[in-house]
Amino acid sequence: MSDATPEIWFYHLERSTLDQVLPGLLEKTRERGWKALVRASDPHLLDDIDERLWTYRDDSFLAHGRAGEPEAARQPILLTDSTENPNAAQALFIVDSAELGDTKGFDRCFIIFDGRNDEALSGARVRWKTLKDQGANLAYWKQSPEGRWEKAA
Repeated sequence: MSDATPEIWFYHLERSTLDQVLPGLLEKTRERGWKALVRASDPHLLDDIDERLWTYRDDSFLAHGRAGEPEAARQPILLTDSTENPNAAQALFIVDSAELGDTKGFDRCFIIFDGRNDEALSGARVRWKTLKDQGANLAYWKQSPEGRWEKAA
């Protein structure tokens, strides 16, 4: 984990759903050798993500666990509603309106929001402005018409 200020990347979902995007981002995170922490405020969303990570592909799954379960600290991907980082993850994924919390120790934070939801879009704009005013290292990613991720800011 890094003591430096992390990069905070906003992912604007317009053409894909969280179910389609999150597993790929987690795979790339694991390819870097990083652990991941997926934070959501909605326990039902965490249940959905938990199921999805086991079943998102016929030939693969993403090993993960839930905070509060035995061996949570050893999990390569941990799902939580807490602001703690029990698995010493380098990557933090915010997938709903969950608090970003203290980002110290993370190398990269991902804020994934549904651009088709007015409340989520508005919340992301407020979060971007607040973080920008604090001098955070921000990037904004959106999908091209072909579905590829492009850095837009």
